[in-house]
Amino acid sequence: MREIRWSVDGATQGSTLSLVKKSDVLTVPNLITLVRLACLPWFVILVSGGHVFAAGWLLGVLGSTDWVDGWVARRFDQVSEFGKVIDPVADRAVFLVGILSAIKWGGFPAWFGSLIVLREAAIAVLMVGATLRGMERFPVTRIGKAATMALLAAVPWLMVGSVGGGWTFVRYAGWAVGLPGLIASYVSFFAYIPVVRANMSKGMRP
Repeated sequence: MREIRWSVDGATQGSTLSLVKKSDVLTVPNLITLVRLACLPWFVILVSGGHVFAAGWLLGVLGSTDWVDGWVARRFDQVSEFGKVIDPVADRAVFLVGILSAIKWGGFPAWFGSLIVLREAAIAVLMVGATLRGMERFPVTRIGKAATMALLAAVPWLMVGSVGGGWTFVRYAGWAVGLPGLIASYVSFFAYIPVVRANMSKGMRP
């Protein structure tokens, strides 16, 4: 970030305007994040056109690269304010668009997808509401990360396995990680509630 001082009638004012530098946006990790977002319409076109197998593979690649942009940003010191905002947006977009599209066109079990979406909606409402009320930010728990990784793997595996034949085993693998991942996601949600309360108390102290 950089600051620009401005003046009126030749007098320098104390207020500053904060601008986002191009260098904070035009970074490799941000480019990776934007490419992932740009691939979502391609995924929707594939799955809505009946190309479930290809769509499942594409979603798997998008999900498996979830960590790449963050790793590049930390490794090459390219962490930016823009990246901190756009990266989680991309992660949630890939997750939710993938699940909802898979339910509608990809033969994905509606009950399973609905439970995933319900949990995501609940955690979003919890975090946004608490943040607006002054909650201090805190890191994601290990069980929350593990649950997300399991579900990111399960959704494309279930899609690819739905074509049957020699790919049926992939569907079994999807259920093997998906069901524990779903349970873990709800466990993590209820575990977040006391943590949110504690951090709200910290944030509201004078």
